[in-house]
Amino acid sequence: MPRDVYRRLAQHLDNLPGGFPPTESGVELRILRQLFTPEEAELAVHLTLLSEEPRVIARRAKLPLEETARRLAEMEKKGLVYGESIRGHMRYMAAQYVVGIWEYQVNRLTPEIVEDTDEYLPALFDAAWQETPQLRTIPVGQSISVPSEVLPYEQAEELVRAQDRIVVAPCICRRERSMVGEGCDKPEETCLSFGRGADYYQRNGLGRPIDQQEALEILKQAEEAGLVLQPGNAKKAMFICCCCGCCCGVLRNVKRHPRPATIVSTPFVAAADAETCKGCGICLERCQMEALSLVDGRIALDEDRCIGCGLCVTTCPAGALTLVRKPTSEQRPVPRNIAGTMVKLWRERGRTTLPDLLMMVVRSKVDRLLAKRQAR
Repeated sequence: MPRDVYRRLAQHLDNLPGGFPPTESGVELRILRQLFTPEEAELAVHLTLLSEEPRVIARRAKLPLEETARRLAEMEKKGLVYGESIRGHMRYMAAQYVVGIWEYQVNRLTPEIVEDTDEYLPALFDAAWQETPQLRTIPVGQSISVPSEVLPYEQAEELVRAQDRIVVAPCICRRERSMVGEGCDKPEETCLSFGRGADYYQRNGLGRPIDQQEALEILKQAEEAGLVLQPGNAKKAMFICCCCGCCCGVLRNVKRHPRPATIVSTPFVAAADAETCKGCGICLERCQMEALSLVDGRIALDEDRCIGCGLCVTTCPAGALTLVRKPTSEQRPVPRNIAGTMVKLWRERGRTTLPDLLMMVVRSKVDRLLAKRQAR
């Protein structure tokens, strides 16, 4: 039974928008066996991307309510499901492996799970990367010469100022790379979560609450350290990751693509003026995608590798580098919220259709009604 339940859980996760594809080595099953007990795996397959009460999930899983509620609370603490408190009552939904379960392991990492996930990420990335990625790239502050050209959801500072609840957590990528002796000296406590995401992180001890001023200071430190800003791919972002090309699982996989600019969601691209360049080479160290080089002592830009982060612009002493907006035809639309992102990614992966989504909502409502009747 345990072997079968882990395969069912793997398929369940693969049917979520972020995917969890099978591999020849079976590394994805090794990962699940480390994270889930057989009982937890059995319960997890009954969760959906709809936030539901324990009694609804208990009925679907054919388990007693008290046992289901206890297991779900324990699984949330272990970062295996996503929970939220609505009017004082907990509700739970399925968590993807990335972005989701993996990031929630930031305080529970072991050398084994790090090694297996490091092996698995390229396969996950190749299978799940679609027209609508889960993250987007926005420019660091002060890298745009004409501020009016930048929309509010393209500015990290504006995203922060719109929040009333913020939590900062350690970057799991830099932490896990350090565990295997491949870390860097960039600051670790830089991952910002907002709103319901912040509530989840605080409730489960994954980070600490901060105010807007400290969050803005973290963004400033991230720019100074040469970190790429990657919020969730929605206008109402629930988080901002501050990423380095040497540790970040996403950037490392983007970097190995021959044309990174074609697979990321970014509205900007760098422009280089070789005549103005003084050949100092500072920008080469700042670029996380190796999009810049010196040719005959002057700057040269490979636009196919530029992800529009702006890190090269803010430290160019000669002003030879700028960020410009891409033509509208080359910009990927940004969904309004995370739900819109998930639906678009789900449909692009061919895992669901509009009738499927409607049926999922209907089934959830039916289960809720039957659970209420059963409780009477």
